[in-house]
Amino acid sequence: MSSTTDDLTTLELAQALAERLRIAPNDWHRLKSNRPARAREQAAAALVFSLKDCPDEALARFSQAVGWLDKSISAPPCPSHGD
Repeated sequence: MSSTTDDLTTLELAQALAERLRIAPNDWHRLKSNRPARAREQAAAALVFSLKDCPDEALARFSQAVGWLDKSISAPPCPSHGD
């Protein structure tokens, strides 16, 4: 590891990973149904919540990640397009 990552805590590393894997608003329409991208985003968020000792939030995010991978959930319609 580089000296930069040696100075970061485990939580900071997880937060950096979560930020890197977060789907940006500009990419939302393109990636909203991309199962691997959505699963990675949710799993990284779950790790952050787990490290913050928030088990309920971590479990909810891990469940979302599993749902994306096993195809039990899908992206809802975009609210900006109206009913």
